[in-house]
Amino acid sequence: MSKSRVTFQSSGRCVCCYFLTVFLALYAFSPALAANSWGKDTLVYAWSSNVGPLNPHAYGANKMFAQALVYEPLVQYGEGGKITPWLAESWQISSDGKVYTFKLRDDVLFSDGTPFTADAVVKNFDAVRKNIKRHDWLATADMIDSYRALDARTFELTLKQPYAAALQELTLVRPLRFLSPAAMPQDGNTGEGIKAPIGTGPWILAESRKGEFDRFVRNDNYWGEKPRMRQLVIKVIPDAETRAVALETGEVDLIATAIADHGSAGVNPDAYAALSKDPAYSSSQSAPRNTRLLAMNTALFPTNELAVRQAIVRGIDRPSILKGVLLDQEAPAEELLAKDIPFCDVALKPYPHSLDEAAAILDKAGWKLNPGDKYRTRDGKTLRLELKFIANENIMRSIAEVVQSNLARIGMDVQLMGEEPNAFGASQTDGGFNMIFCESNGAPYDPFSYVAAMRVAGHADFQAQRGLPQKKELDAAITRALATTDAKELQTLFTTILTMLHDEAVYVPVSRTIDKALFKKKNIQDFSFSPVSYELPLGRVARP
Repeated sequence: MSKSRVTFQSSGRCVCCYFLTVFLALYAFSPALAANSWGKDTLVYAWSSNVGPLNPHAYGANKMFAQALVYEPLVQYGEGGKITPWLAESWQISSDGKVYTFKLRDDVLFSDGTPFTADAVVKNFDAVRKNIKRHDWLATADMIDSYRALDARTFELTLKQPYAAALQELTLVRPLRFLSPAAMPQDGNTGEGIKAPIGTGPWILAESRKGEFDRFVRNDNYWGEKPRMRQLVIKVIPDAETRAVALETGEVDLIATAIADHGSAGVNPDAYAALSKDPAYSSSQSAPRNTRLLAMNTALFPTNELAVRQAIVRGIDRPSILKGVLLDQEAPAEELLAKDIPFCDVALKPYPHSLDEAAAILDKAGWKLNPGDKYRTRDGKTLRLELKFIANENIMRSIAEVVQSNLARIGMDVQLMGEEPNAFGASQTDGGFNMIFCESNGAPYDPFSYVAAMRVAGHADFQAQRGLPQKKELDAAITRALATTDAKELQTLFTTILTMLHDEAVYVPVSRTIDKALFKKKNIQDFSFSPVSYELPLGRVARP
């Protein structure tokens, strides 16, 4: 097998439990699969792919959890949503809510030795502004009016208007984190790539082998609490079942999902249930993160019809999905955004699962199920639609199969279409779907950043909503919500936004996702999750 090596000088469920048991037994006798061979001072963590080029101002192949290992924000999102100092030790906000003045720490270096100063912050904001169309989904980036270094330790940011979630969005993993100016291209346009992933964070990317691993080393000059392990290896294991085997054999030390990165590092629910009950293992879970959703395209036949969407929401047996597919490892969801999210405690009448109600809605809309027919028809057209999912994501596939079975019972022909990740992403952004899997963003994106992105064409939410007769009204309400800091007005606007989307049955809320971790007690002392899914606190992990 050919290998691609880059070195930086500076810094669905298991097929069955029987299959897993047999697989583990075979691995136990395989001499090719030894336990962690990197040494006791190395943490080996499993992920489904390489972490990417780790450009702090880019998306796509860059894995969010890994970007957060290298790059840091001005302020941090803490427990309970509290905004805490980070690279900025303090800040002030002007009386009109537009001007933010940050006092930077004076003990921070980039891992290449470059001082972290206000000029470095300015250069990174310049890089973001050069590609602002790429970042206009983020309201704070889109609202930037000006910025400047007042002195080496003072950075001033001026927005075009007050924005209630500005500090919250400055905590995000991208695009407003900081690359060493020495690692930028000569023209400062990081949108075209970077020289090397050099940040201020606790880890330094030292080596990458495509399809095999990414190796990080501890940043011994880190200003904050240093990682407890000397080295971190992100081992590439694309398949969830194989990840479970690798944990069992000791090839990896830790499996932990990161829902913000589509949960790509997990094991299947069956394996998690079995291993978490094994006394040799410990497990850890986060609080509920975001809402797992099915989005319906309101501009494409037949999901452009409200009656069809209302029937779908009622026809899908979400409690059975929670129990049978997710094995009660995720939380129930009745609405687009959970009531514990700021401004989202809105009185919405849940859609109950009822095949009788779903059938009655379709009957009333003229979709008839004729004797001997399997699927409903109207005006010579069959009630047929496509549901798209990522082909190698077993949970998506299993949920899709339940949806197909449920809706067949009310006379809908659901065609399942598994796509490769890039094609799936393209379907989300160009609207090539009737139904498609998507998610709300979780903290700290919800609710502001999430609804702001609904106005941008390159998002599944925009494509799902674009056929609504009230789309302009919806976008106007979102724009007003981004322009006020008055809590009462914000509550009124979010009530309007969430009620409109609920009444139009644009989404099927499936569950609230929960990040999960597994490790052997003899290998790992403990593991707990951060308040946000895109930050895995791997630096805190230690041996017993």
